[in-house]
Amino acid sequence: MKLNIVLVEPEIPQNTGNIARTCAAIGAKLHLVYPLGFSISEKQVKRAGLDYWDKLEIEEHISFKEFLEKYNPEKNNMYFVTTKGKFVYSDVNYMEMDEVFLLFGKETKGLPEDILKKYLEKTIRIPMRQSLRSLNLSNSVAIVAYDVFRQKNFEGLQEISSYFDN
Repeated sequence: MKLNIVLVEPEIPQNTGNIARTCAAIGAKLHLVYPLGFSISEKQVKRAGLDYWDKLEIEEHISFKEFLEKYNPEKNNMYFVTTKGKFVYSDVNYMEMDEVFLLFGKETKGLPEDILKKYLEKTIRIPMRQSLRSLNLSNSVAIVAYDVFRQKNFEGLQEISSYFDN
């Protein structure tokens, strides 16, 4: 199973670094959609991702329009993660999918409203109390990405710890 994490115009370098580390841990491809609110060579991004950058596949896109043209939402299993999502992320059955794209918007605004309206049936959310704005972006990525792998019985990931085996 191929998982793609797509960050559309991320603004906070530490979030992107943490997400890069999560992607490396689960073998997901990270897509960065420009403009970014920072340079990926910045110290904060590298520090948050620690020494995982070389274990990560990254694809950069000059714009959201370019990304959508290359990876057509009508032809791919693409889900738009937003607090306004029509469905809960765990309602989606990822079992029969060979490849999944999870899209996340910038920290201050999320994904563009016109895209969310156009692909309303592909919008998913993480349940939370109504009085709060949203979860941290890197936490949101981890929650949804790990649910995809949970549904696939953590296929391709370490299942048993060998820490206590001596």
